[in-house]
Formats: sequence, C-alpha cells, structure tokens
Amino acid sequence: MAQGREREEGSSGASLSVRWVQGFPKQNVHFVNDKTICYSSGNYVIFINIETKKKTVLQCMNGIVGVIATNVPYEVVAFSDRKLKPLIYIYNFPGLTRRTKLKGNVLLDYTLLSFSYCGTYLATYSSLPEFELALWNWESNVILCKRSQPGVDVSQMSFNPMNWHQLCLSSPSTVTVWTIERSNQEHYFKEKSVKLPLEDGSFFDETDVVFPSTVPKDPIYGPVLPLSAIAGLVDEEAQTFRPKDDLYPLLHPTVHCWTPTSDLYVGCEEGHLLMVNGDTLKVTVLNKMEEEPLDGRNLISPVTMVYQKEGVFASGIDGFVYSLIIKDSNYRIENFLEIEEPVGHLMFSPSYKMLLIQTDKGSVYIYTFGKEANLDKILDACDGNFQAVDFITPGNKHFMTLTPSGEVCVWWMEECVCASKIYLNTPATSLACSPSSFSAAVGTVDGCVHFLSVLDIESPKEIHNAFLSESSVEHVTYDQRGLYLLVGTSEGNIFVMNASPSSSFQILGFTEVGKDILQISTVSLLETERVKVLVLYPHPETGRSRLEIFTLPRPLPEVLASCADERGRLRDEFICKNLYELEHSLSSAVLEFQSNRIYGFCDQVPYICSYLLPKKDHNDVHVLKPFQKVQSKHYGPGMLFLSSHGLWVITIAKCGILCIRDVYTLETFARCRSHSHQGHGIQSMRISIDGQSILVNGQDDGTLVFLKWKRFGGSLATDTAEYFQQLFSSLSSTMEEENDYLLNQQRVSIDMEHESEHTVSQSKSSTDTLSQEELDIPNDVKKIPWIQQKTQEAIKKEVKLFSQKRKEIKTRIRALAKTIQDMMEENEQVDDIAKLDQYEFGLDLEELERLHDENEEEVAKMKKDVEMHNLAKSYLAEIIKEECWNSMVVKGRSLKCFHIPCVVENFPMKERSPEEMEELKRVLQQKKTEAECLKLQKEIVEVQSAAALVKKHHEEDDEEEEDENKPVKDTNLPNYLLGSLSTDFGVDISMLSSQLELHSREEKVNQIVLLKDIIYKVKTVFNHEFDAAYKQKEFEIARVTERNIRIKEIIRDLDLDETVWQPEFDDCEKPERTLVVSVDEIKAHRHVKPWQKAKAEVTATQEMERRFQIRSADIRHRALMDMMGGVLEVKKEDILKMAIPQPAFMAKPDAVWTEEERKQFKDYEKKVRELNEERDKYRKSLEAELKKLQNSIQESTQSFDDHLKKLFERRVKAEMVVNQEELKINNLVFSLLLDEELNYRELFLNNYLTRKQEEKIQTTEAIQKSREGLEMCKEHYDNLLAEDKVLDRSFKKEFSEIPSHQVDILYKLFKRRPRIHKQKPHSDTTSIVSFGERPGSAKSNMEHHAQLMKAMDELDNISNMPEGLDPLVWDHFCVTRRAKVENEQKVKQKAAGLVEMAAFLRKRVEDDEKVQQDIDRVFQELILLQEEKVKFHLDLMIQILLKQGQVELENFQLMLEYSDAILINKNIIEDLNSVIRTQGQKKIASMMESKEVHKGIFQIEWEHKKMEMEMEDLNQKAWDIQMLFFSRDRQKYLNEPQYETLIAIQIGIMEQTIDVLDKTHKKNVENCKRLLKKLLKFSNQKDIANFTLSCNLREELVAVSERQGICNSIGSKLTCEKIAKERYDNMIQQQKLTSISKQQAAQISILQAEVERLRMKTFPALVPM
Repeated sequence: MAQGREREEGSSGASLSVRWVQGFPKQNVHFVNDKTICYSSGNYVIFINIETKKKTVLQCMNGIVGVIATNVPYEVVAFSDRKLKPLIYIYNFPGLTRRTKLKGNVLLDYTLLSFSYCGTYLATYSSLPEFELALWNWESNVILCKRSQPGVDVSQMSFNPMNWHQLCLSSPSTVTVWTIERSNQEHYFKEKSVKLPLEDGSFFDETDVVFPSTVPKDPIYGPVLPLSAIAGLVDEEAQTFRPKDDLYPLLHPTVHCWTPTSDLYVGCEEGHLLMVNGDTLKVTVLNKMEEEPLDGRNLISPVTMVYQKEGVFASGIDGFVYSLIIKDSNYRIENFLEIEEPVGHLMFSPSYKMLLIQTDKGSVYIYTFGKEANLDKILDACDGNFQAVDFITPGNKHFMTLTPSGEVCVWWMEECVCASKIYLNTPATSLACSPSSFSAAVGTVDGCVHFLSVLDIESPKEIHNAFLSESSVEHVTYDQRGLYLLVGTSEGNIFVMNASPSSSFQILGFTEVGKDILQISTVSLLETERVKVLVLYPHPETGRSRLEIFTLPRPLPEVLASCADERGRLRDEFICKNLYELEHSLSSAVLEFQSNRIYGFCDQVPYICSYLLPKKDHNDVHVLKPFQKVQSKHYGPGMLFLSSHGLWVITIAKCGILCIRDVYTLETFARCRSHSHQGHGIQSMRISIDGQSILVNGQDDGTLVFLKWKRFGGSLATDTAEYFQQLFSSLSSTMEEENDYLLNQQRVSIDMEHESEHTVSQSKSSTDTLSQEELDIPNDVKKIPWIQQKTQEAIKKEVKLFSQKRKEIKTRIRALAKTIQDMMEENEQVDDIAKLDQYEFGLDLEELERLHDENEEEVAKMKKDVEMHNLAKSYLAEIIKEECWNSMVVKGRSLKCFHIPCVVENFPMKERSPEEMEELKRVLQQKKTEAECLKLQKEIVEVQSAAALVKKHHEEDDEEEEDENKPVKDTNLPNYLLGSLSTDFGVDISMLSSQLELHSREEKVNQIVLLKDIIYKVKTVFNHEFDAAYKQKEFEIARVTERNIRIKEIIRDLDLDETVWQPEFDDCEKPERTLVVSVDEIKAHRHVKPWQKAKAEVTATQEMERRFQIRSADIRHRALMDMMGGVLEVKKEDILKMAIPQPAFMAKPDAVWTEEERKQFKDYEKKVRELNEERDKYRKSLEAELKKLQNSIQESTQSFDDHLKKLFERRVKAEMVVNQEELKINNLVFSLLLDEELNYRELFLNNYLTRKQEEKIQTTEAIQKSREGLEMCKEHYDNLLAEDKVLDRSFKKEFSEIPSHQVDILYKLFKRRPRIHKQKPHSDTTSIVSFGERPGSAKSNMEHHAQLMKAMDELDNISNMPEGLDPLVWDHFCVTRRAKVENEQKVKQKAAGLVEMAAFLRKRVEDDEKVQQDIDRVFQELILLQEEKVKFHLDLMIQILLKQGQVELENFQLMLEYSDAILINKNIIEDLNSVIRTQGQKKIASMMESKEVHKGIFQIEWEHKKMEMEMEDLNQKAWDIQMLFFSRDRQKYLNEPQYETLIAIQIGIMEQTIDVLDKTHKKNVENCKRLLKKLLKFSNQKDIANFTLSCNLREELVAVSERQGICNSIGSKLTCEKIAKERYDNMIQQQKLTSISKQQAAQISILQAEVERLRMKTFPALVPM
C-alpha cells in the first residue's frame, strides 16, 4: 500500500492528450481554403494541408461528429454532434477557436449542413422525427425561418452559388427548389417541386385532380367525377391521390449541381441527364450523342457531379472521371481521369485550380490543373475499419494495424504515415506483435495463423503459415517475454506455439476450455521460468463466467513428448490446470503479476472487482468471491489490460473513455475520452512497453487515436523506464538471434525467388507437354488442420499397434455370428411352444432396443405429420362444406330428363339473416303506412269535391268515373313499365314504388330491399315447383324399378338377350352422395394389423362351422332340396323349364318295341305336344306383358320429360326475372354510389374552399404587414433623402463666413468621392473559374465600406487642403463631408432594402390574387356541381321491357341519347293522334269556307295601316333605347348567365363585410366608451388638482401682494431699471428671431417649390382644376 501511495503522489499531475488521429472519411471531404481540406472521423474533425500533408485535429467533446460543412470566405467549419437534441458548432480556422454554438429544436440528428456562398447563412436539414429545413444566420445565432416536411429524406442540399435566395434539395425520388424571400428582417421559405420525367425520359401529362377540365361527360350514367371523389377522399390527400394503375415510375435523381445561369444539372439512376431551369423549373432531358463506346464502358448513373465550363465532371462506380461536354440539349462523354477505385465525391477548390476526388473507400486525390497537370494522392485509405493494432518491439517507432479483409499496414508512429502494406487475401480477426523478435502473428477466420516478418519496415513478408483448426481464430496473444504464442479459437481450444521464428513457430500442443473465449491473459516475469495463462469464457448453463489458469514451463519444447499426448493435447497435470467459477458474469479479466489476484470487469453492473486465488491447487471447480469492489464509472461492457510493468490497470468500455488505474487501489489517476458511445466505444487498446504511448481503436467509427502523456514524471516515469530497461536488456540477445535468423531467411527467400524464376523459364517447354490432369493433381489436395493431422496420426498408430487383436476379434465375431445363425435355423424347426422370439437372439439388446425406439419415433413422427395433413384437409373440407352445403336452406341440385339431354337446376338459397328480416319488416311497415296515408288523403279529397260533382251533368259523371278508374289502373302498371316479369310468378308487387318516383336515397334503399325480397320469393316459387318435379321423378324411378323386376323375370323366363333399362339419379341430382365416400372409391388397400387379420380368420372359421352344424341338423330341408328342388308345387313360370322324361325303351330300336311300349310312346308324344302348346301360349302371354310394361314405362317417362321441358322454360323465365330485378338493383346501387361520390366531391370542395379562405386570410395579413413595413421603410428612406438634400443645400450657409471662391473649391471637394478600384482577377484564373464574380454579401459590403472610409481618410489628409484655408475650417469641412458620405451610404442601403421589400410585396400580392382565383374557381365548381346534382336527382334511369319483334329496323340507327325524350303511355299517343285528325278535318273545312269570304279584306287593310303606325312607334322606341344610358351592371346582367347566383354570392360577401364592419364598429365604440370613461376619470382628477391649485394660488397671491408691498416700500428704482433691461434684451432677441424666421420662410418656400416640382414629375396627371 505504501508503494501505491507513492505512485498516487507521483501521478497527481499526469494526464493524457491526443497526439494524432488516424481515420478515413465516410462523408464528403470539404475545402476550408485553397490549401486545406477537412473531414470527420469519429469524435474528430481532421484537417490536412495539401502541400505539407500535415494533420490538425479538432475534437468534438459531446460525442461523434455528425455532418460537416465549410465556409471558404469566412474560413469557418460547422459540424453537428450526434447526441439527443444535437448542437451545431462553428469554429474558426486555423485558430480552431469556437465562434458560436447553434441550438435548435431538433431532437435526434442533423443529416445535412450547407453554407451559402455569400452572406452568413447556414441551411440545415434534420432527420426523424422533424424532417425540418432551417435557415440560420450563424453569425447572430438565430433561426431566420424553417419548414417541416414529414417523411421526406434528403440526400443532397446546396445553395445556388450565384443567388443565395435559391436552395436545392434532392432525394432519390424528388428534386425541390426552395426560394428564400426576405422583407426587411423577415425571411420566408417558398417550395417548388420539379416535375420529373418517366423512366424512359418521356413526360407524363398529369390532369388536374382538383379541377379536372378534360373529364368526359357520360349522358347515360350521369356525371363523371374525379378519382378522389370515387375513392371517397375529402381531405388534403385527395389533392395528391393517384390510383395504383395510374402510378408510373419516374426518374430517380442521384446528384445535382448548379450552373452560373442558375440552372440545375441533375443526374439520374437510369442514366439520364436533366437540365432544370432555375426560374421556371422546366425540365429538359439532354440527349446523349452516340459515339464509340469508351473501352466497353458506359456511364450509367453518375454518383457525383461537379460543374465545369461547357459541362460537368461526373463519375460512377467504375473508377473513371468523365467529362460531359454539354451543348444546347445534347452532350457527349469524354474520358478525363482514371482512378483505381469507385469515386464517391468530386469537388473543386475555391480557386478552381484543383479538383478533389474522393473514393468510396475513403482515399482522397487532388488533381491540379495547368500545363503540367498531375494527380496527387493525399490520403490512402485502408480496406475497412481497423480490426486490431499493436506496437512493433520496442514500441517507440512503428506499429501495425489489421483490417477485417486481411490488410496489414505498418505505420510510422510519430507522424502516422503508412510505411508499407501487405495483403493476406483472407478475412482476419486478430493481430499480435512478438516482444522477442521483429515478427507478428495474424489470426484469420479460416483457422490459420499467418506469421509476418517486419524486419524490413518498408517490405514486410509472410514467413510462415500454420493451419491449426477449421474454426476461426479469435485471440492471438504473446506472453510478456515473447516465449509462447497463445491462439484461441471459437471452438474453445487454446493452442500453444513457440514464439521464436528460429523454431519455425512450432506447435507445442493445445488444451480445451469453454467456447466463446472472452480474453486470454498471461504473466511472464523476468525472474521466473514459467508463464501463467488465464482464460475467461462464459458458462451458459449457469449464466456465470469461468476462469481456467494453467502454467507453461519455459523448457516446454524440450519436454514436449511427456507433456502432451499423441493427439497434441497438453496434459492437465503437467500444466497444473485449475478451474474457477465466479458468482456473476465478467466481460474481461486479467491476472496480476504476483499471480495471487485476478481483476475482473463486471458485465451487468458497473464495477471492477478483484479476486484472491487460493494457495492450494484443486481438482474441482472452485468458486471465487470478490475481495475488492470498485465502481468503474463506465457504462456498458468493458475490457481490462495490464501495463507491461504490471503496476497499471487500464480499462476501456462502450462509453469510449479510457481510464488508467493503480493496480493496488484501483483508483483512476488518468483518463481520456477518445471515442464515444454513439460509435459503440473502444474496440481494443495497446500500450507500449515503455508506457509512453497508447493506441486506442474505435469499435464502429473507424478511428485510431494515439495518446501521449502530459506532465509525465515522478514514480510513474521511473517505474516504467526501469522495467523497460530490464526487459530490453534481457531480450536483447534473443532478439539479435531471432532477427539474424529472419534476415537469413529473407536472403534465402530472395535467392529462391531468383532460382525459381530461372527454373520456370527453363521448364516452361517441358511443362507444356504435361497433361492437364497431372497439373491439376496438386490443386485437388486439401490442406488438413494440425489438430486433425495429429488425430489421424494417433489413429494410424493405434491401428498399427492393435492390428493383431483386431483380426482376432473379427474372427471371433464371425464365428459367433455363424453360431447364432445356426441357432436361429434350429429355432424355426421346433414347436411353437418351444420357439424363441427373434429379438432373443440379439446379442446387444440395448442397441436393438435403441434402434427399435428410433424406428418407433420415426413412425410416430410420420404418423403425426400425416394426421396433421389430414386434419388440415379435413378442416378445409369442413369449411367448404359449411359454406357451400350446410349453410344452404335449399341445397343446389338438378334434374335430368329420361330420354333427352335436358337438365334443370334449382336455385340454391341461404337462410335470410335476422338483420335482413328486420330490415324487410321495417320497409313493409313503412310502405303500408305510406299507403294508408295516401288512401286517407284521397278520401279527404273525394269528400271535399263531392258537392261540386253532384251539380254537374251526367256526361261529366261518366268522365268522373273514368277519372276514378285511372288511379286503379296506375296501381297495376304493365310489365314493360315495371321492368320485370315478376308478376308471372304470383309475387305481390303492390309495395314497390314506381321507377319514376325514386328520387331520395331512402326510397332507393327501400326499393332495393323490396327487390331482394321479390327475388327471394321468385326463387322460392320455382324451388317449390322443382321439388314437386323431383318427387315425381322419384316416384317414376320407383315405378320403373318395380316394373323392371317383372321385366327381368320375363326376360329370364323367355331366355332373351336383352338389357333392362334402369334409370338412376346422377350425382348432380343427389349431390349429397359426393360428401360420402363409398368403399369402391378407395383405391388404396386398407392396412390391417396382424392381430386384426388373425381375429378375422378365426371369426370366419367359426361362422362356417356354425352354418355347417345348422345344415346338418335340418333333415327336412335337406330332403326337400334333394327330392323336389326346394319347392312343394310347380309354378306356372316353371312350365318353360319343365321337361317330360323319355321312357327307357326309347333307347332301343323301333322294331324291338312292344305294344305296351308303343302305347307309352304315344302317350309320351301327346304329353310333349300338350306341353309345347302350353309353352307357346305362356310365351306369347309373357311377350305381350313385356311389351305392355315397356310401353307404360316409355309413356310415363316421356310424360315426365315433357313436364321437365316446361319446368326448364319456367327456369329460364325465373332466371330472366331474377336478372331483371338484379339489374334494377345494380342500377339503384350505382345511383346511390354516384350520389355518395357527388357528396364526397361537394365535401372536398367545401374543405378545399375553407383551406383556401384560411390561406387568403394569411396572404391578406402578409400583404398588410408587408405594406406597413414598406411604408415605414419608405418614410425612413424619405427622411434620409431629405436629410441628405438638407446637408447638400446648407453647405454654403455653414461656410458663409469664408470667401466665396474658397466656398466653391470646398463645394467641389464636397462633391468629390473616392474611387475604389476593384481587384480584377487574372486571365488564367478567369479561364478556370466557372462561376466568375459572385454577387456581394454582407461581408463584402462591410469591406467596401471600410475601403471607402480608408479612402475618405486619404481625402481628409491635410495635404489635400486648399491654400489659404483655415485648418479649423478644413476639419469642420472634413467632418461635414464624412457625414454626407455616410448618409449617402445609408440612403443606398435603405434604397436596396426598399426595392427588396417592394418585390416581396409584389410577390405576396400575386400569391393573394392566385388564391382569390382559386376561391372563385371553387365557387364556380360548386355551382356546377349543384346543378349536376339536381339534374342527377331528376334525371332517373328506368328499366323497360320490350317484346321481341315489336321494334324492327333494317339498319341499326337507334339513337342512344335521349336527353330531350319524354316517356309517355302508348294510349295517350293514340288519343292525341285521333284529336289531331279531327282538328285537321275541321281546319280543312274552314279553309274551304275562307275561299268564299271576302269580307275580311277591308279589315286586313285597316290592320295594315295600324301596323305601319305601330312600326313608327317602335322605331322611335328603338331610337330612345339606343340613346339610353347602358351601364356596366346592365351589361353584366344581360351577358352573365348566372347573374342571380353571382349577385347572391356578392350579397353574401357584402353581408360578411357588413358583419365584419359592424363588429369593428362595435369594437371601436367600446374602445371609445372606455376611452371616454378614462377621460372623465382623468378630468375629475384634473378638477381636484385645479381646485387644490386654486387654493394654493390664493395663498400665493396673498404672499405676493405682501412681498410686493414690501418691495415697493424698499425701492422701486431698481425694479424699473431691471424691467427696462429685460425689455431691451427681449427686443434684441425678437429682432434675431425675426431674421431667422425670414430665412426659414425662404427655405420653406424653396422646399415647397421643390416638392411641387417632384410631385408634378411623379404624378403629372394630377393638375389642379
């Protein structure tokens, strides 16, 4: 503890500082000035001088650096951090002092920063959740304006170099140009999106979604509405809605750049190059001029692009920089530069003399333009992040790095310059440098360890390769003295290798530990001859960590045969292996140098613990408990390391902080935040042997930090220096030997390379003769890992050692197998009782049972899979059955005819739901109520008109009866007006409304419900008829089956070869049979278990025995069967089978017969004749019966077929009715849908109008505000202008005391202004710089003002004073002139601001007019929509039935538009035609009579005179009308078709204006009342004050009178003299004031004349009348 206290005292002032940082850019590199570039890496911003390549580092103290941007004119760098609520820091360069800190409202991160090219403006864009674009004045630290656009990710943002008012943002799908408008100190964003072409480069004409003008009108189905109304959208999404079919893929922008003409070049992923006009945003697709391909390459999609004169530089992923020469709307591609890697970023220097080229990997090149153009590599990036680092012994000059791809680099430590590289071409995991030689070991993923020689820093070489195992190498560790190399793999094997190159890195053996090794720690002290190793790994079963400690003696290679077995495994008893378990999990652990204590970093809790090791060895697992516990002050898992002398414990963690602690107290005496938790902290750390240098590698940020000590002295430096000297002196001899060996090996390898080149050239011809098979043989040999080689060698040795015993065992096994085979054959021949089962012959019953269990498990698994598959199929079948069969009240089936191919199907029907029934009940009740109301109304009308009808004539009574019959006729409308034939099925349609009365939505919905009920009733009626026919067919089939039984008997009796026709139901007629699987449908054989088969056989045998016993016991039945064939009497059907037996004598010849025999023969013949007659009679009767039965069957089935034909016609008619009603339903549904679309359209227009009105209010407020600001600015400008003119006019008056000629000279000098010469750019610079001179900024204005003041100082010099002038007058003149110049500058600035504000006001007025136009258009659209809606409700679509053949046309010329047609009854037309005929006859008769009448001639002449007089009157009226005053309102009344609507709208607007004025008036009245109350209150207070003053005045008057009396008594002479003197003074002052007033009056008259002249000049038309 005393040593620890001494170290604490000596280390009180020690601290760590960052010496340099090595990292490669992952974002774009920027120019700070012409000589310096910068980029971000981890927590740091790295600056590189292009000429000297010197690096400067700026650390971000709040974590990892986010995005970065530079401003060249001001030489500042801005970057953001990546913490919660990030900040933006702006630093000066090269001073690296913080200039300001910007704090916004962003929650997570900034994604883009961009400075304007002129002015102090900074644009920022944030990511989730704000997606906010903000404009800052970074010098004053304020946000000028901001705008949020949710969900839009932006990939590139840039200001227009020629106009800071324009800002372009591009993403992979959009390009947006934002205009920054300024009015005085107010800034506003205005967004305009660029309409991109389609993927093929063509343009798509988008229709206006809000006001579609090209939508066709449908005269039949009503108005055609926009797609947004059809989709039912009414909010803002309706303005951007596009159906899926109307979405076409557009071009995907990848990069953009500005041009000096404020245009944009946009490169696209599809290979197109676009030019966008900066003002109109019109897009032009540039055409590529077809030329020869560039060596087979083609620039498909540019990744980066930068503007140059006459075109752009662009580059992609092919590693080439192309020059795109653009002319008009064409461009051609030329090769400009070839880079070895894909290019990710291009950028010009501020002077445009250099082009920065950045690759995807992070390398940076600078191409310098000029006569001798050259390409300089500024930064050579490694292939990926640093995976591991380590110092090359002794650790004060060089170090090595490793990347995951296998790239090994050697670096100079002082300046971090890469000395050399070597590529292993395999994924690598770990790196370690040997302390005892200039060699290093690299572990790879494939299980190899590559050994490198770094004796020559400039050219490291691989000298050895050890393939240890197939698992990846996770850890490579040398002990402190470089004796052994410990290699840990992912399988949990620790390989021990000799670390000396002279031993060829001999593999000494391996030991097994747990998987997922976390850390390997070693202790190898100078005074001991052993190396202690500690291995930490997790124990997943317990959730704890385990430690294994073993000892490696120094003479291990000499005693290798005794310490390792044949498979290379080190014996545990030899290496003294001990196993420990901790109470909790650790992420890291190290072993103290005294080997009696372990330090561990807890994984789940922020503590560092120390554990004491037991002194005695043990064989079981020993549980360690914490001895010392210290809070780590880290968060996240960390790692522990011991310094080379073992007195420091170094801790690193996910938080990115490195702490150095005392090994005894574990207290921190030095710490440094080198990385951040956003980059997941520190990955690895290495400290040099002398303790002076520390390398820290980041986890994900790819940054390597080199730390050095500050104020390093005392015991800290002494201890490390002493240990370094001791270790270096002890290892010096070993290092010399090993390095000599490496040097010799290097020479040998060089000689072998020369020899191999010589032998290759000599053997080239001989190798050509070898076959390809011989050449491929070595390539097919697979390299075997060392651990497998040792295993194979051990197996071969064992096989060779026990070969004789193996032969004996095999011989015995064969004999035993033969014996068992004989026993099994013998067992087959014995009885069943003595027979053994087959499994009893198994020797290994356990193995047999295991195999049986495995088979059972496999069978059970297969059964389960089959059952689950069958269950899924059954479930699907049940769902289908429930949906299509069980849920049907009427199952779908069909009927077929017996003799003709005719099929009739019924209507499958589901049961109506309770909701449908309730809805139908409601509609019927409503209809009944309406009918009753109508009936009562008719009765009331009839009662009221009864008295009038009685008084009329009987003829009128007849007409009245006809009129009464008309409503009855209307109630029973014909089918052609009903639109269907539903009445043919007896369905009640009295509740249906007429098609001409369906106007409201409720009526249409009720009509749909009633039509569905009619469809249901029609289907029900037909299904009843179908069921009757089905039952009839069942009856017919049963009757035919019954008759077929007799027909089969007759055919059998007659022995006819005929088939009996037996009708049956098909599956379509009985579909329920489909749901039942019959036995004959099963093709697979049923699996019968053995016990079931045995049981069936036994049952069959018993059944046969039972039947045999029953038959043997029934003697009567057996006798009947033997004697009479089983019957007691002969049936009539058996006559045909009967046969008379021949007498026995018929076998003899006829001559031998006797008389008796002849009589018997005659009787025999007679019987045969009689039998044949009976047979013929019976056969004929059977034939007649058969024909009768067949005819009856034919007649009955034919009658059924006829009935089914009629049913088929009925089915067609029913389906026709159903389709007619469904057509009416569809028409009604379409009308309802169209009604909803009209409502949605109207609601959308109202919402759009509301938004536009709100926007109108905002624009009006903006205009008012702008006008107020403009007026104030104009007033200020007028004041400044008037002051300037007053200064000019009052010049001579101020210098009126000096001679006039001097005044004239001074006035000329007063008007003289200094000339400020602008620095003209050089001609070579002008030819290079693309953007030329850019507009001035605030900084340039300040510089101009400073130059002006400097020039004024030169003019104010005493040397420029005219001769003979008083210096005091010159000084006064200089002050006056300077005031005049400053005032002129203010006037210029104010005039510029005034112009800007006027332009801003003009834009706001244009926006307001545009909004007003939109509002007017919405009003017009609403009016048209209302008209369409009314027309739609009145213009109904009805369904009419037309008989076939009623309308016949030769050619199809039927008009499809009936916009002016009227639907009336046919009878009305006929009556009208008859009336027309009668009237025509009357007219003809009157015309015949008119021929004979001439009396009307005189009347016609009189009427002619009358018309002439009227004509004169009309001419006079026409003249009066022409002279009548015709105002614009009257013209508008006559010309405007919707004049009343327009007047109504204007009246509404005026009413709203009157309401607003009324409210304003009321508010003003209230304000006046309140003001009056305040004035009354103030008046009362003044009255009180006046009363008080009057009282005081009285007292004062009394006092004055008293004093006046006293004064008069004392002396009046003095008072008179005093009064006279005062009067004299007043007279003199009055004379002076009079002269001054005269001068001012003269000046005022002059000014008034000037004002009048200016007014006449400005407004010449306003001449006073």
